[in-house]
Amino acid sequence: DSRLLVGVVGPCGSGKSTLIAGLEKHGYHCRHIAQEHSYVKHMWQVITNPDVLIFLQSSFQVCTARRQLNWNESDYAEQQRRLAHALEHANLIVDTDHLTPQDVERRVLDFLEKI
Repeated sequence: DSRLLVGVVGPCGSGKSTLIAGLEKHGYHCRHIAQEHSYVKHMWQVITNPDVLIFLQSSFQVCTARRQLNWNESDYAEQQRRLAHALEHANLIVDTDHLTPQDVERRVLDFLEKI
């Protein structure tokens, strides 16, 4: 249902902005939730409290390659720690490592169309 507020979370480089752009083309109202940068574990609920929470997961290696990030595994691990609460409450988790942006979009659209 395009009236749903869809929140998208995940580590840097997991594909959040790309997914949101794709979903918005299909009429979905989306919020990019930068939970990976917040020390408040439930900030995603405080700021957005979406109807549906999509979690995009991606490995350190893939995130780093996609965004040419200058970080180390401890930075990635800290993001994962900050994202743990959102991960626990996600309605859908998509591992984007081996998927094209179109594959990710299709999986999420298929999920949203069933709601």
